[in-house]
Amino acid sequence: MDIIAQFKEKARKQPKRIVLPETGDPRILEAASQIRIEAFAIPVLVGNEAKIKETGIKTTAIEIVDPMATPKLEKYAEVYAAKRAGDNITKDIAMKLVRKNLFFGAMMVAQGDADGMVAGAATATATIIQVSALAIGYAPGISTASSFFIMIIPEFQGEKDKILIFADCAVNIEPSPSQLAEIAVASGRSAKNLLEMEPRIAMLSFSTKGSASHAATDKVIEALKLARQKDASLLFDGEFQADTALIQRVAQKKLKEPSEVGGRANVLVFPDLNSGNISYKLTQYLAGAKAYGPFLQGFAKPVSDLSRGATKDDVVGAAAVVAAQ
Repeated sequence: MDIIAQFKEKARKQPKRIVLPETGDPRILEAASQIRIEAFAIPVLVGNEAKIKETGIKTTAIEIVDPMATPKLEKYAEVYAAKRAGDNITKDIAMKLVRKNLFFGAMMVAQGDADGMVAGAATATATIIQVSALAIGYAPGISTASSFFIMIIPEFQGEKDKILIFADCAVNIEPSPSQLAEIAVASGRSAKNLLEMEPRIAMLSFSTKGSASHAATDKVIEALKLARQKDASLLFDGEFQADTALIQRVAQKKLKEPSEVGGRANVLVFPDLNSGNISYKLTQYLAGAKAYGPFLQGFAKPVSDLSRGATKDDVVGAAAVVAAQ
């Protein structure tokens, strides 16, 4: 299953404007050219047009926005200064921030001049998260950025190309109960919006419904309670061991009450980064699963982070994920 191809096909039905602010990197320019050719999104480059053209990389018919040569710079600075007036952010300070390509790109998304942003090829993840949080803000009920992986298992319980969401495997090291609840909510929304699946969200632990008692399980139990309060439209259950979440016969044996999630979970929320990161890599290498991600989630509008080692194709794939949301 080529899920990126599926995202591209979905995105082509209504191509969205995806801003690419790291135009000093040739991979970004090459990816923009490829996105335009494949026509699943409308790439928008942020940077100095003359410098971009000096690279010799073909950017014909691709929109280039130079922050220093557009009236939107002042508009964005005014909007951001007004938004952060309580933090003593003056227009002069806002201008210094917004003239930077990354911040300008995020403001384009915030103001509806672009639908999503792809960055990170030349920028640390922490910076991407910080800028996105400041400029774009978080989705309703969310105050923590997190990440998810799309895992495609070749065969699982008789089903080929089984799709699971794993979260959070890349951002939050030791989430609090409230943060874990937000990760669960954001992951359910990601599954619904991107994959158009009905999310069944399992809060994982080494305990199933009180089979063990420890502060670590108490955290998951509290997170489950908070997640249900944050978004009653989503199906959450836990705390579950992994087999209870995934295998129906195990769920039937271990659970004393009926569960719409037990044995049928398709979104797995791990209690911390240790368990999440280890699990996705074990699944990838021992089960031969395809791992796509990590993708950022929790922001008011789509943002994707890239690895510093990302290839042109990785950038194109990340743009497809953003465009399909």
